[in-house]
Amino acid sequence: MNNIIPSSRKAIIIGAGIGGLTTALFLQRQGWEVVIYEKKRELSEFGAGIVLAANAMHILSELGMAEQVREAGAQVGMAEIRSWDGKPITSVPVSKQAAKYGTYSYLIHRAKLQKILFQQLNEFSTVYLNKKLIAFDQDPHHVIVHFDDGTEDTGHILIGADGIHSQVAHLLFGLKQLRYSGFKAFRGITSFLDKRYMPEIGGGFEAWGRGRRFGFSQLGEGQVFWFAAINADSGTVVDCKKDYVLQQFEGWHNPIERAIQSTDEMAILTHDIHDRIPLERWSQGRVTLLGDAAHPMLPNLGQGGAQTMEDALVVARCLEGISILSLRSVTAALQSYERNRIARTNQVVRQSRRMARIVQMSNPAAIMLRNQVLRVVPDEVQMKQLDWLLGYRV
Repeated sequence: MNNIIPSSRKAIIIGAGIGGLTTALFLQRQGWEVVIYEKKRELSEFGAGIVLAANAMHILSELGMAEQVREAGAQVGMAEIRSWDGKPITSVPVSKQAAKYGTYSYLIHRAKLQKILFQQLNEFSTVYLNKKLIAFDQDPHHVIVHFDDGTEDTGHILIGADGIHSQVAHLLFGLKQLRYSGFKAFRGITSFLDKRYMPEIGGGFEAWGRGRRFGFSQLGEGQVFWFAAINADSGTVVDCKKDYVLQQFEGWHNPIERAIQSTDEMAILTHDIHDRIPLERWSQGRVTLLGDAAHPMLPNLGQGGAQTMEDALVVARCLEGISILSLRSVTAALQSYERNRIARTNQVVRQSRRMARIVQMSNPAAIMLRNQVLRVVPDEVQMKQLDWLLGYRV
């Protein structure tokens, strides 16, 4: 075991996704040496499009990266909600929200966002790939991490930003069972043009049916991103993804079937969607959790990335100026981070699950009532309902 205590402030981060990289960028600004370990062999994000709402864009602005994201992604200039046959239900007042919060939301490919973040790392930050964490030890002065290839490293803090199946969370608190959402997600990216949803406007629509939902939005650089959320038993196996999705949305309004048809089978991702009952705490000694490792949430509010970024900024602020060799100082900083974040992220987890019940309804009478209510909700009410989420400033 390496018992050498680093002379500088050193943070070890597990996970080189959006949360790990954003945290590294904030910590390196404070002069921390940051070492990121990623279990994948390549620096790439699974998934497809990610929505960055106003609260996320403000954090990117703090990093001086908001303009890069705007250029690489697509402004959400339209957000319609329709029934399966194309009848209008409601629309999100995106221009009014942009005027209120000072920015539109943007949709960007996860891999592009990850690349933008990675390129901002400086000489104080290093990323190692193909490194799978198996254990960690800590004493009053430092934390030591152990990997499956027999290597180890020593730092002053350890941050688990390693996603919904977090090994750091498992080592801290044991295996916590995930909760199945009741629906399976399919995601695709394709080059596709429809005159009703032009790239220069951005955004798109969601279509809601019985236990099924389809979303379509501009992704930037001539591509569109679509998703399908389909009620299904956990573990349902789909052999031919494209045929299955086409079957589920047969007869739905344009351009749904055409967008699916234009997508290569290999470009369609699918998985069951889960969250987890919120943890009561995220930290122990010099170790803490962040993002999906701490609070995995269903994607129905589009806040997974934004909440991870908020975590990153808050944990960095709490760690600024601490006495790194004092366990009491480190513990107090991480407890302050928890107090600042847990109530908010738990609320987002709960609201995302409630939203799932609304958008994935299968009862025809309940669907009719839901649509009738949404059609008469004024823009001002919509904005007020989401202000706690989008208007939040860390």
